[in-house]
Amino acid sequence: MSAPRIAIVGATGAVGHEFLRVLAEREFSMGSIKLLASPRSAGQKLTFRGEQHVVQALADDSFGDVDVVFFSAGGEISRKFAPKAVDAGAVVIDNSSAFRMQHDVPLVVPEVNRAALAGHQGIIANPNCSTIILVLALQPLHQAVGLRSVVVSTYQAASGAGQRAMDELHRATRAVLAGEQPPKPDALAQSLAFNLFPHVDVFMPDGFTREEDKMLFEVQKILALPELKVDATCVRVPVARCHSESVQVHLQRELSVADAQQLFAATPGLELLDDPANARYPMPIEYAGRDEVAVGRVRRGRVFEPGLTFWLVGDQLKKGAALNAVQIAEAL
Repeated sequence: MSAPRIAIVGATGAVGHEFLRVLAEREFSMGSIKLLASPRSAGQKLTFRGEQHVVQALADDSFGDVDVVFFSAGGEISRKFAPKAVDAGAVVIDNSSAFRMQHDVPLVVPEVNRAALAGHQGIIANPNCSTIILVLALQPLHQAVGLRSVVVSTYQAASGAGQRAMDELHRATRAVLAGEQPPKPDALAQSLAFNLFPHVDVFMPDGFTREEDKMLFEVQKILALPELKVDATCVRVPVARCHSESVQVHLQRELSVADAQQLFAATPGLELLDDPANARYPMPIEYAGRDEVAVGRVRRGRVFEPGLTFWLVGDQLKKGAALNAVQIAEAL
């Protein structure tokens, strides 16, 4: 498939638009591109590589003339249509949570576990955005000294809940700045203007959210560490795009701060920015639209022994979604 025929399901959404930008930026070689979305979005025109393409309504027979399908339209759509794409002969790279924990579906971050692609049976799962950002930093530590446990708090942008949530943040912020009551939130659990809240996805019976469960189970699967303990608290913050994470790791063996910094700097997909004395550390405003996940504030932990504490920032729409999926296609 030197020039595969591509389809994007959910092309009119925030991640769909990001797919088009990433495919263009990386000069992805393709024979054709088909843009698919819900019937209400059909007929819209999107520009790709200087040409306009008409969005088509997703249907059972949409996949007979494509080789690779990127899905980013939610788990229900993926569960219904991904098997149909596979039956038509296409490979599916799915951005939803629908297939991530199926034992026969690879869950892949190419810089971390590219070899898992060899066992795919037509569907490959793109991990949760916060998981992708986290495992990029955990993998070099795991390889160097081993991991015992991880505690992570996320600072997740509105982009993680889609374009409607980003629009909602902008409207609410304008209202507050104008001295008005912000409109009742619809895409998010609470109003995000000048606010934050520890509620990403639905709450589970044990008090954790499904997003926090994803970080536990997906990290275990990607790193092939089923016994690894991961305690996550996921927080939505008033940032348009780019997730951040505060991470504490309990290591199997001692690792100095300097050695950890060298590991991070040498890891594909990571960028070390760690000069707090000069106020140089990763921030969402600087990494929005960037490919790299940035790591900084690396320091010896005060709770775990041996342990490290550090800070991560990565664009949720890019490496946390579209870019990782396109890298999977490139690896294929």
